[in-house]
Amino acid sequence: MSSDHRKIIHVDMDAFYASVEQRDDPTLRGRPVAVGGSPGGRGVVAAASYEARRYGVRSAMPSARASRLCPELVFVRPRFDVYRTVSREIHDVFRVFTDAIEPLSLDEAYLDVTDVPLCDGSATRIARVLKERIRACTGLTASAGVSYNKFLAKIASDHDKPDGLFVIEPAAGPAFVESLDVRRIHGVGPATATRMHRLGIRTGADLRTWSGEALVARFGRTGMRYYWLARGIDDRPVRSERARKSIGQENTFATDLFERGDMLAELKRLAGRVAHHLETLGVAGRTLTIKVRFADFTLVTRSVTTAHGFATLVDMAPQLEPLLGRAETNGRGVRLLGVTVSSLDADPMRQPDLWAP
Repeated sequence: MSSDHRKIIHVDMDAFYASVEQRDDPTLRGRPVAVGGSPGGRGVVAAASYEARRYGVRSAMPSARASRLCPELVFVRPRFDVYRTVSREIHDVFRVFTDAIEPLSLDEAYLDVTDVPLCDGSATRIARVLKERIRACTGLTASAGVSYNKFLAKIASDHDKPDGLFVIEPAAGPAFVESLDVRRIHGVGPATATRMHRLGIRTGADLRTWSGEALVARFGRTGMRYYWLARGIDDRPVRSERARKSIGQENTFATDLFERGDMLAELKRLAGRVAHHLETLGVAGRTLTIKVRFADFTLVTRSVTTAHGFATLVDMAPQLEPLLGRAETNGRGVRLLGVTVSSLDADPMRQPDLWAP
C-alpha cells in the first residue's frame, strides 16, 4: 500500500469567507468578523476571521454565543456568489500547474503534482509559487501542506496557519502520525474518539499498537483504515475534476496598467499563448472571455460567443478591443488581465491524420 512516491499538495484558504469580506471592505480589516448569523442572536456563524477566533468564535457556532464571547463582533451577510467567483480564480491558478485537482469545498483542494516538471519537480517549490500567485491574483492568503498522501497533506496545511507552508516527507510520516491526537486522524469523529479513549487510544502511537484484526473487531471495516493511517499510509488517489472545459492565461502586473494600448497589447500576448495551447490540444472554443481586475481588486469579465468559435489568434484578435471597451476601464488602474477560451470541442478545421496519436 506504499504511496511514498506521490507528491500531494493540500491548499486551504485562510478564513476564506471572512478574509474576502475584509479584503473588500477596508473598515473590517483588523476587526473580529463573523460571516453569517446576526447580532440579534439568530442563526449560526458560517465563518470567523482570525481576530474573532482569538475570542473562541468558530464556524457553526450559534451567533448568540458568538456575541457573548466577543461583544465587538461584526456580523456580515454571506456573499456566496462572490466566494464562488474567487474560488474559480484560485482554481485557475491551480490549473497552471496541474489538472489533477480534487476540490473539497470553495476554499480547499488537493493537487497531485507527482509528474509536474515545473519548479524542477519540487512539490514544496510548487506550493510556494501557488501561494504567491493566489495572493497576487486575489489579495488573499492560503496555507499549503505538502506530503506523500492526502491524509498527511491535509494535516500539514493546518499545521502553521495562517499563510503557512509545511512539509511532511515520507521518512518522517509515520513518526509524525504517532505524535498526533487521535481526534486528528481522518475519519475519527467525536463519537469514535470517545470509544478510542475508553480503549486507551489517545494518540497515533497508541493506535499503532493495535492489530488490524483487533481494530476491525472494534470499529468494523473502518478499523483497517485506522490501522493504515496510524502508519502514515493512505493510498486514496486525488480524484480530478471533470475534463477541461476552458483554456486560459492571465498576468498580474508589478505596476498597474493605465494606458488602453498597453492593456490591449497584453491581451493580445495572452491570447497568443491561449491559441498555442488550443493548437497543441487540437481544440477550439465557442466563447472568448477577458478578465480585468482593477487596483481595488474589483473584478469584471466580458465574453463573446460565436458559432465559428476561436482556435487561433486571428480568430481572437478582432474581439479583444471591443471586449476591453465593454470592461469600461476609463483610466482606472488595472492589476491583472486574463484571456480564456471555453466551451471547448475538437477543432473541425484540423486534419486528424496530421495530429492523431
